[in-house]
Amino acid sequence: MPTTTPSSVVFTAETLRRAAELEADAYRPLWIGPSGEESTGEAVARHLDATLALLDKDGWDRIMHFGTDDSTSHIPADDDSMTVKAMLKALLRFIREDVASTKTQRRTLFTALRHVGESDDGDSDTRDIACEALTLLIQAHTGSPTARAMPWSERLGRTHADITALLTAGAQFARTYGPGAASPEVLAA
Repeated sequence: MPTTTPSSVVFTAETLRRAAELEADAYRPLWIGPSGEESTGEAVARHLDATLALLDKDGWDRIMHFGTDDSTSHIPADDDSMTVKAMLKALLRFIREDVASTKTQRRTLFTALRHVGESDDGDSDTRDIACEALTLLIQAHTGSPTARAMPWSERLGRTHADITALLTAGAQFARTYGPGAASPEVLAA
């Protein structure tokens, strides 16, 4: 369930402007994905909006938790007297239950971005561009040229509200500075 605590992190218009400056000085173009094709700012913003909606629905988690939910407790025991058919049925039942339980599992920022990239709201290009855009925002926010969005999202004390603020700013950045956007000067007038 999303936290109602207000975010202590604020991404201002100045942060977005600084991120755009970093993007302009970058070695490789931000808006060209791994496919070699350009994505519009709106497509990247839609990916970020869908990521936010997914995290609001399923919940956000700072880090992945592997094997900490005692998921091995319901694995069928080895039983030499079982037939192959009975073993396969037990194994399939276990897999179905395990997959069903992970569909409502809370997600990290990276996992949510990846899942949206596998949906009708995004693809691998918009996913990678969204990650890079979020990184530019974090670099502009922290002033550190080595900062990255995913490690920033995993810091102790980070909240769902902080991630919401980042995704909201990322979508705004994409719509303002991405291909197909009106120039920032026109928007400011």
